[in-house]
Amino acid sequence: MNNTSPNSKQQEFGKVAVMFGGRSAEREVSLKSGAAVLAALQRSGVDAHPFDPATQGLHTLQEQGYQRVFIALHGRYGEDGTVQGALELMDIPYTGSGVMASALAMDKFRTKLVWQAMNLPVPDYTLLTQTSDWNAVVQQLGLPLFVKPANEGSSVGISKVKSVADLPAAYAEAARHDTLVIAERFIGGGEYTAAILGSQALPVIKIEPANEFYDYDAKYLRDDTRYLCPSGLSADKEAEMQQLAQQAFAVIGGAGWGRVDFLVDETGKLYLLEINTSPGMTDHSLVPMAARVAGLSFEQLVLQILEQAHVG
Repeated sequence: MNNTSPNSKQQEFGKVAVMFGGRSAEREVSLKSGAAVLAALQRSGVDAHPFDPATQGLHTLQEQGYQRVFIALHGRYGEDGTVQGALELMDIPYTGSGVMASALAMDKFRTKLVWQAMNLPVPDYTLLTQTSDWNAVVQQLGLPLFVKPANEGSSVGISKVKSVADLPAAYAEAARHDTLVIAERFIGGGEYTAAILGSQALPVIKIEPANEFYDYDAKYLRDDTRYLCPSGLSADKEAEMQQLAQQAFAVIGGAGWGRVDFLVDETGKLYLLEINTSPGMTDHSLVPMAARVAGLSFEQLVLQILEQAHVG
């Protein structure tokens, strides 16, 4: 346990803004994450205050004397490098990855390109447009397949497609959220996630949704999604996944903390799915779950993240 006094925490971190809410499609999730982080920091004696960039100009961070920012924003205008760049211009240390890694990880298509360039495994995929040959897409990727916007998180705009006839509607739904739309091969051997905290990978979690796939409802609203930690993987396979998570995170320039999501096929082969550079911190979230298994309380987790705040 951390026996440091509240006063020393105030001296160490100074005045801290917990930045949450924002104006992305993931605002509601961010509000929950930020509220949990704010309460934990305050319980630990940190002089932490709420800050919603949807209602306050970023310039007020300097005017109000904030010395650090804990970023609990999700999605665009928060997880995508925009806020990180503004904070760097103001020389205010912030949690998580820098501008480049945040922007890159938000873009699933370009993240895949970087991973592929480093010979890291990703599911087969293709970009879709209004003029795509839907039959050719199915011939390439098979059925079922997933269609998703490249620059959204929390499964916003994602569809599981089971027939060629459903592809145009799935594309239209994804295109409502982003001009860049990906179709991705279905990998059916299980979904896993590995959190990164500093230089270590936390215990792997296996995700077993009760509904069709791990969608927004399964992530945040349903109570019948199963999270298995220990994951049920062999020690060697878990270590392989943790090592691949660290490698994938390092390749995009990730820093501080994050979460790497995986798919596994029926033969046990691992595939990188995506990276979250500002993962959820709600009561349904995966990083706090993995931290608990590693022996870290929620308060200890958020303090470790805050300790690694940086400029650039």
